[in-house]
Amino acid sequence: MLLHSVFFTLTDSSPAAQQKLVEATRKYLSKHPGTVYFASGTRAESLARPVNDKDFHVALCVCFADQAAHDRYQEAADHRAFVVECKENWKQVRVFDAEV
Repeated sequence: MLLHSVFFTLTDSSPAAQQKLVEATRKYLSKHPGTVYFASGTRAESLARPVNDKDFHVALCVCFADQAAHDRYQEAADHRAFVVECKENWKQVRVFDAEV
């Protein structure tokens, strides 16, 4: 399987803007063929250990059955629509892909 983790730092980091991005991830990214697991949400503010990275506002985690499913997702119309709709508020996007 391939684990696709994305961490978004927002320009407008208000709670409303964070929730808007979470809702957009669920609308556009949660139902792609080959998805084994999907989750998105805001940073867990209550976890403030020294090892916790606090340099993001919204996290996205999608586990795909294989790299081919991931590659199809990257080219899918819904994925492209998500980027177009949301990218204006992205200050930074970090992507971590791992074979699991």
